[in-house]
Amino acid sequence: MATEAKAGNAIWETVKTVVYALLIAGVFRTLFFQPFWIPSGSMKETLLIGDFLFVNKMAYGYSYASCPSLMLPGIGINVDAEDVCGWAKGDNDRIWGGDPERGDVVVFRHPVSGRDYIKRLIGLPGDKIQVKNGVVIINGTPVELKPDGVFEEIAEPQGPQGSPPRCENGPVGLGGICEKSRQIETLPNGVSHSILNIGNQSSDHTGIYSVPAGHYFFMGDNRDNSSDSRLPQSAGGVGFVPYENLIGRADRVMFSSAGRSMLFFWTWRSDRFFKGV
Repeated sequence: MATEAKAGNAIWETVKTVVYALLIAGVFRTLFFQPFWIPSGSMKETLLIGDFLFVNKMAYGYSYASCPSLMLPGIGINVDAEDVCGWAKGDNDRIWGGDPERGDVVVFRHPVSGRDYIKRLIGLPGDKIQVKNGVVIINGTPVELKPDGVFEEIAEPQGPQGSPPRCENGPVGLGGICEKSRQIETLPNGVSHSILNIGNQSSDHTGIYSVPAGHYFFMGDNRDNSSDSRLPQSAGGVGFVPYENLIGRADRVMFSSAGRSMLFFWTWRSDRFFKGV
């Protein structure tokens, strides 16, 4: 009997340890950092498909969007942040709110679909944003652009989705070199980052966007391969993003894998481990 009691106690202690660990992990993810895996090439070359990072939730404070989502369709789990914290949605405010800065790379919740997106903050509340011939104009002044050579990558399926890259040098056969023109863009507050160009398209020529109070305007660094604020929500884009939909700031890549799974160690990009964003 004593042996059975000890075994029962051991099982109970194990269960408690697992429960406590899950609670601690949940609190950590909700309050401090949220893991994010880069699924698309819209932020190349700043972020590559397969980069893994933690989003700093403390940077902008907390809103309903700070609650984590847990989506595991394979086993029927689909818990959305709004399901847990939807009661806090609607006032476009935050607890201990901090103001994002132009040039921040931000993870935010799409205003319509609820999916998590990651883009660069270009327009602040009250700004007037326009793109002419591929050049961003902020409040009537074009941003500074400097040529910076060519970004090259292998034309091959990338990431779990197996998506091939788009190339400026035309259709490229499997295994060929895919090229994109690279420029250094400097925003009015001095933040500089690289942007990529694929070709001349409609998103390089836009009207003037007037960013409403309490909203933000985002763009991808891979400018011709990004669904962002240049396209309104009614057309499937991002549009203006409310303050309460910001989740956090991306500061550093922790891990990176070029393969279809992080378990394929031969595809790890060790040069990107702990790389600043």
